[in-house]
Amino acid sequence: MTDRLRLLRDRIHGGAVALGLLARLLAAPRPRATSLRERLATLPHHLPVQAPVTIHWDAHQIPFIEAENDADLAVALGAVHAHLRLTQMELLRRLSQGRIAELVGPLGIELDHALRLFGFGRAVPEIIASLAPDTRAWAEGFLRGVNAVIASAPLPPDMAMLGIGREPWTLTDLFTAARLAGADVSWIVWSRLLRSRARLSAEAWAALWPRLLGGAAPGPEAADAVTAAFARTGSNAAAVAGWRTVSGAALLAADPHLSIALPNIWLACAFRSPNINAAGLMPAGFPIVAIGRNETLAWAGTSLHAAGSDLFDASGLPMHERRETLRVRGAADREIVLRETALGPVVSDGFILRFPRPLALRWVGHTPSDEMGAMLGVMRARTPDDFRAALAPFAIPGQNMIFATRDGHVGHLLAARVPRRPASLPADVFLPPDAASAWDRLVGTADLPCWSDPATGVVASANDRPPPTEIPVGFFFSPADRVSRLRELLGGSGTLDLEAMARTQRDVTVRSVLRLRDTIIARFGPGAARESVLRGLTAWDGSYGADSRGALLFEVVMAELAHDLGRAGLIAPVAAVWTSRDLTAVDIFAVPNATLRPALVRALRAAARAERRYKTWGGMHRLRLRHHFGAIPLLGRGFRFGDTASPGSNDTLDKTGHGTARRRHAVSYGASARFLADMADDDASRVVLLGGQDGWLGSDTFADQVPLWRGGAYVALPLRRESARAWPHHTVFTPG
Repeated sequence: MTDRLRLLRDRIHGGAVALGLLARLLAAPRPRATSLRERLATLPHHLPVQAPVTIHWDAHQIPFIEAENDADLAVALGAVHAHLRLTQMELLRRLSQGRIAELVGPLGIELDHALRLFGFGRAVPEIIASLAPDTRAWAEGFLRGVNAVIASAPLPPDMAMLGIGREPWTLTDLFTAARLAGADVSWIVWSRLLRSRARLSAEAWAALWPRLLGGAAPGPEAADAVTAAFARTGSNAAAVAGWRTVSGAALLAADPHLSIALPNIWLACAFRSPNINAAGLMPAGFPIVAIGRNETLAWAGTSLHAAGSDLFDASGLPMHERRETLRVRGAADREIVLRETALGPVVSDGFILRFPRPLALRWVGHTPSDEMGAMLGVMRARTPDDFRAALAPFAIPGQNMIFATRDGHVGHLLAARVPRRPASLPADVFLPPDAASAWDRLVGTADLPCWSDPATGVVASANDRPPPTEIPVGFFFSPADRVSRLRELLGGSGTLDLEAMARTQRDVTVRSVLRLRDTIIARFGPGAARESVLRGLTAWDGSYGADSRGALLFEVVMAELAHDLGRAGLIAPVAAVWTSRDLTAVDIFAVPNATLRPALVRALRAAARAERRYKTWGGMHRLRLRHHFGAIPLLGRGFRFGDTASPGSNDTLDKTGHGTARRRHAVSYGASARFLADMADDDASRVVLLGGQDGWLGSDTFADQVPLWRGGAYVALPLRRESARAWPHHTVFTPG
């Protein structure tokens, strides 16, 4: 049977299985409303701990864990994560191992094949074998807590709907999932670049590639008009030195930008044991505080967009095949073929990085590294030197790491591991095999830049290009709009407090687009039919507030121009990279007036129609929160949690990402959690999630923080156990 016929068969059979799953969901009782007291009653009374462990819970089901030793703390953390987010963890485990067909049937075969090609677990046996004793003990304790909940607590309703049973977690599961969480951001770019590379002529690609890397300078008019970019993922983080603050200690603010979904990727937690006292945001399913603080130091990270991978042309390389078996729900097991070369797996055989010729992946994640041990060190760090030393073994995903201390110091370092590439830009999206010599020696965190206590008193990161290094850290960075806005808001001579930091997280102004707006207006002649739209654009101050008229008009005009001129072949296909708006605008304003002006007139008419229909930016730009079942047509209505006007855009600090905005659309990614800390006070930390703490459908705390998010409010997250003891709910785990 040919591949095409096999794919057609899988889709037909998969559709039948999917209909069966939909019928199962339709027949399943809707999750009932569950109070916080009822949810906490489902926790097991006994855990594999050495001494009693107490958990205090606030009204949002945020825990503060008190443990008499570090080992018991790890167990309690595992129980908390499984209690709050077990379905989320199970889906992550299956994604990392390419086991989605077990849940959805033949429609998952193609995804499982593509995922297994990446080999997320390739380095895991060596990682586990080389773990430091305290890191291994921490991970094993965490899993004992997870497995205790799996064994004895009720399963979440969506696990039952998906047919997921009780399966204990192993170290291999945990560290394979961690490799998936460390996937290279370059792959997002490559998936689009390869499609353009395959369909363009050699000459067209040779002209486009340097521009995508930032090597092509815009013309004079465009250079003056264009500074905004169209970023698709990222985060913000900033720290302010003590001499610039009201309290005299350093301040830190961080808001990670990820996909918008329920449950949230993050959960909030605080805990105390003899050697660890930390509070902050933890990625669900992992025993680390990725953004948070202890008594003397706070930390946060943003994606460095590090180039921890390379693609190599494997056309002439020897290959061997490995066969694996997929379990397929509602169908017979399926054997798949995975091709390998000495340079890595042939990832172009899967749909994620599909390409006509074979491409092999070399990835830092295929070599052992110890991110869990690094973050354990960060949670225990007391000084900037401790912080830097802790991150020495950190490799993936590459991070901008920012710190703030009680005694007022702030700093920024690059935590990553990349090959020792030449300083020149790569000649293509994939490289010849002889370029693999750059991988003979990797450059790590200790070799990369770090800086502290700048004269401005502010360090900030928003996925922007780092300072130049002898060895390229990466090639595709976000533009400087967000980080420049951070510095603008935190600069000056006045002193700052937590509320000032909070305002940066809610800021929705992009000043740089106003020069582009002015260029659009300058290209029009007078015309009564266009006066209303032009007046709206002229009056716009760059704010993407939900009630903004100007943001709606500007975004529709730009989207219509890109669609119109792109369809006519007058602008290049640049949507693959983070700076696509810059590049698109350069092309738009390079079009001769005789061609551009009619397109501008059509764009203004479209903007006028959009304004009549949607009124404001928030009328078109919507925040739609839903559980993953909410995507199911008709049946998904009960799993959707609001459709509201949203402020923000791709380039605002309060990031709410979207594609070209020609009609009503939903925010797909952006700010998903917020954390603030004033290091002068152990209890002066604040957190809020876009959603809620609990992943249990029907729980009181499934989406209870959404009103807080919309109102710009936060939840207190103390470090002092005395403060947490005043919380309303308490759980005691006893040995057993």
